[in-house]
Amino acid sequence: MKRRAAPRTRVAKKPKPRRAVAAAPVTAAELRALKRQVAKRTAAMRWNPEPEDVQKSVAQLVLTIVEFLRKLMERQAIRRMEQKTLTKKEVEAVGEALMKLEETIRDIGKRFGLTPEDLNLDLGPLGKLM
Repeated sequence: MKRRAAPRTRVAKKPKPRRAVAAAPVTAAELRALKRQVAKRTAAMRWNPEPEDVQKSVAQLVLTIVEFLRKLMERQAIRRMEQKTLTKKEVEAVGEALMKLEETIRDIGKRFGLTPEDLNLDLGPLGKLM
């Protein structure tokens, strides 16, 4: 009978020490400007319950989800084309459907004053959605 080797345990790596950042003097005007920038960013991220803004917020959310799914379907279609699992007729149909969907998303977005950049949600530390 052979003996089994004892399982190896992983040793945690020590984090690299961070360099200290030298403090710099800041003027009151610079602090006010920074506060305005932070207020703008947080105001844009908050939901505004004004009746006319509710429709725009819902449209933005729905269009963001639809655009995300459209991009996923487009990637899947490209993979299937590369693997040659779609006929020429299916490739044409999928391409046309995806183009019409993109056009529809753009048209609905225009009605609510939304640009394609508005549909790319900021997920905080994870970055942008698309």
